[in-house]
Amino acid sequence: MTSESTAVGRLEVQGRLTAEYREILSPEAADFVADLVERFAPRLTRLLEDRKAFQARIDAGELPDFLPETREIRESKWKIRGIPQDLLDRRVEITGPVDRKMIINALNANVRVFMADFEDSLAPTWDNVMQGQINLRDANRRTIEFTNPDGRVYKLNDDPAVLIARVRGLHLSEKHIGWSGDSRIPGCLLDFGLYFFHNHAERKQRGAGVYYYVPKIQSYHEAQWWDDVFAYTEDRFGVERGTIKATFLIETLPAVFQMHEILHALRDHVVALNCGRWDYIFSYIKTLKKHPDRVLPDRQVVTMDKPFLSAYSRLLIKTCHERGALAMGGMAAFIPSKDPKENEIALAKVLADKTLEAANGHDGTWIAHPGLADVAMEVFDKHIPQGRDNQLDVLRENDPPITAADLLVVPEGERTDAGMRTNIRVSLQYLEAWISGNGCVPVYGLMEDAATAEISRASIWQWIQNGKSLSNGKKVTKSLFREMMDEEMQVVRSEVGEARFQDGRFREAAVLMDRLTTADEMTDFLTLPAYETLA
Repeated sequence: MTSESTAVGRLEVQGRLTAEYREILSPEAADFVADLVERFAPRLTRLLEDRKAFQARIDAGELPDFLPETREIRESKWKIRGIPQDLLDRRVEITGPVDRKMIINALNANVRVFMADFEDSLAPTWDNVMQGQINLRDANRRTIEFTNPDGRVYKLNDDPAVLIARVRGLHLSEKHIGWSGDSRIPGCLLDFGLYFFHNHAERKQRGAGVYYYVPKIQSYHEAQWWDDVFAYTEDRFGVERGTIKATFLIETLPAVFQMHEILHALRDHVVALNCGRWDYIFSYIKTLKKHPDRVLPDRQVVTMDKPFLSAYSRLLIKTCHERGALAMGGMAAFIPSKDPKENEIALAKVLADKTLEAANGHDGTWIAHPGLADVAMEVFDKHIPQGRDNQLDVLRENDPPITAADLLVVPEGERTDAGMRTNIRVSLQYLEAWISGNGCVPVYGLMEDAATAEISRASIWQWIQNGKSLSNGKKVTKSLFREMMDEEMQVVRSEVGEARFQDGRFREAAVLMDRLTTADEMTDFLTLPAYETLA
C-alpha cells in the first residue's frame, strides 16, 4: 500500500492502493475516467461559472421564472425514449450510503429500488469511495456478503431490489485523484465512470441497463452535459443508446422552472424526475438569500402541504407524466423508535406524508429505513390499481396553471427559540459525524444527511443576514447564535456522553458551524469546506 502519488493509467492517485482498490482503479478503468475528465471537465467548469452568474442576477433583485426562449419545448408534443421494464414499478425506494451491510439490507428490504448513495449520505473519504465501488460491483455480481462481529452473516435474497447508483453533484471534486496537472477531478465523473466500467457487462448479461440517480442540477444546460456524458460512454463501449438510464433530482429552485427542458435534453436517457424536497428547501433559502421578503420559518413547519412545496410536487407530476416519465416523491427521514408512543407518532407522520404524495399522483417515494417500507408500500398499493406499475395515467390536466408566484410564495410559520436551538444541535452533530467519515446520522428520530443539515445551518444564516426576530422577540444575530452554540454544545455533550464527546470532533465541527453561519456570504455547500477537513 502507498499514500504517495501513484500513476494509474493517465491518472495520478494520492490515496492508498490496496490490492482490491487496484482492481477498481485498474489502468483500463483509470484511462476511461481520464477520457471523461479530458472531454467533459472544461465544460463543467463553465457550467459552474454559469451558476455564479445566475445567482448574481438573483442577488441583484431578479426572481427565478420560466424561460421565454424555451417556450416551444414546453408547449410542443414529445415524449422521452421510454422506461425499461425493471424500472416501471418504483412505488417504494430506499436510500442509503454504499456501506456493505447497508447495501445487503436495503436490497433485501420490502422495496422496489435501492439507491446506493455516493452523495448526500456519504462522507467521501478515500476508503468510503473505493470500498463503495467494490461493494456495488459485488452486489451486481450477487456475490456480496457481510459477516457481523457477532458472527451473523448477511447475504442477498433471491430477488433483490433494483440497484441504482447516485453520483456526487457537479460541484464536488475528488481530492485523491489528479489528471494532467490538475490536482483534482470532478467527483461525479469518477463515481459515474467506475460504476459503469465495472458493471455494465454484468448488468447486460442479466438483461438490465446501468441506472443512475443524478443530484442537484440547476439547468437544462447541465442536463445536456450529462446526456453527452451518457452518449459518449455508450458509444465508447459499443452499447446501444439508452443502455444508461437516469433519474434526475429536481432539488434546486432554478431547476423547477426548467423541468420540460431537462427532460427534453435527456430524452434518450431519462426515466424519471424526483422531488428532492430537503435540498429543494435548502436551495430556496440559498437562491433567495438576498431577498428579505423570502425568509423561511422553522425547518420543522416547512412540510409538503405548504403551498410552495405542494405546487412543486404537482408541477413535477404533471410535467413528468405529460412526457412519459415517472414522478418520484420525496424522502421520509423518520426512523422507527423503540418507544411505542414515539414510534406511533412517527409512523402516523410517514403515513400522512406518503398518502399525500400518492394522492397527488407520484409513482413512488423514498424511505430512509427498512422499518418504514411496509407503511409506504401499503399506501402506494392502495393508489396504484392492481395490475398497474405506476400512476403515469394521472395527468392532472384539469389543474390550474402553476405560476412562478406559486413556486416562490413564502410559507407561513414562526421562527422560534426551540427551532433555532434544534438547528444548531442537528448541524453540530451532523458536521461532527461527516468530518469523521460518516455521512448518514440518526439524530432525534430522523436520519439526517447533508441535505437536512444544509437547511438547518442555512436557516440561521438567513435569519441573521435579514435581521429577523424569533417569536420571543429576540433578534437573531451572530452574538445570539454564538451564545446558543455554547449552550447547545453542552446539551450535545450531555446527550452523547463525555467519552464520546472527548473522542469525537465536536469542537472542530463547532468552528466549522460558526464559519458557515456567521460569514457575510453564504457558503454554497457545507460539504465544500468540510471536505478539506474530512478524516
